[in-house]
Amino acid sequence: MFTGDHKSKTKMLNLTSSHPKYFILLGIPGLETFYVSIAFIFFLMYAISLIGNLTLLFIIRLDRNLHEPMYIFLSMLSSVDLVVTSTTTPKVLAILWFDSKEIYYEACLTQMFFTNSFTCIESSILLAMAFDRYAAICHPLRYTSILTNRVILAISLCCLGRGVAYAMPLSTLYRRLSLCGNNVIYNSFCDHYSTVKLACSDSTLNTTYGLVGSLSLVVVDLSLIALSYVFILHAVFHLKSTEARLKALSTCTSHISVFLIFCLTIVLSAVVQRFAKSVPLYVIILLSNVYLTLPAFVNPLIYGIRTKQIRDRIVTLLHCYK
Repeated sequence: MFTGDHKSKTKMLNLTSSHPKYFILLGIPGLETFYVSIAFIFFLMYAISLIGNLTLLFIIRLDRNLHEPMYIFLSMLSSVDLVVTSTTTPKVLAILWFDSKEIYYEACLTQMFFTNSFTCIESSILLAMAFDRYAAICHPLRYTSILTNRVILAISLCCLGRGVAYAMPLSTLYRRLSLCGNNVIYNSFCDHYSTVKLACSDSTLNTTYGLVGSLSLVVVDLSLIALSYVFILHAVFHLKSTEARLKALSTCTSHISVFLIFCLTIVLSAVVQRFAKSVPLYVIILLSNVYLTLPAFVNPLIYGIRTKQIRDRIVTLLHCYK
């Protein structure tokens, strides 16, 4: 009797801990005839993302006048955008152009960890940038004493730690699932929701944590950013000069635009993926790709156009290379 129970437990343990050597990423089922065009769009967005974010990093590093908290946070945002888009886009292009659909199990989990952690880090940095604007507008005389190098370092470490703390349980919880030989992922990259759907064991904890965790991050950050802008608007409308009001508000428009794009894309993708059952699969997959690639694409464009110091520096560099 003891031997039989022991064998049964051993068999169950092997089944639970087993996993496929690799996964098959199907790409974007239903749009196969448009793969070349879709890949070209993704490649163009990726190339512009790389050039734009690397240019921002180069300019901020080069110009000592830009070694201020606002631009330090912007350089952090550009670095995170580069990591997020480089984690998924090359594999998506390999699938669309070369039909390279295999991805090793560990590589899949690594991709899932990076996309989740750095998306969380990006949201945290946008929150830090809102605090930077609050300190600059509401406490201009104390701005440098509030955002010291030590405070900026502490904020940076908190952003990093928050991202790791959010993403680590997703990977840990996934390893405990039994996949029962199912290794076909209906997506073009390893996102949490698509990979959890492969499980033949109870994945309620995984899906609950994934949904509640992602929405909680967005709600908390959105609420805190909205609160910071309540104080900012209160301070701005107490300024006597209309010109001063417009100047103060203009320093916030880039941040507001970037955060709204980030927030809307991630919420739309999460809601459609989980609740819109009648939406075609290719729409869901495209949205999940958009929320990872669009912010990295538009962020350097917005800050490059809207921020005078960066725009002037870009113009100067272009004149130097003529």
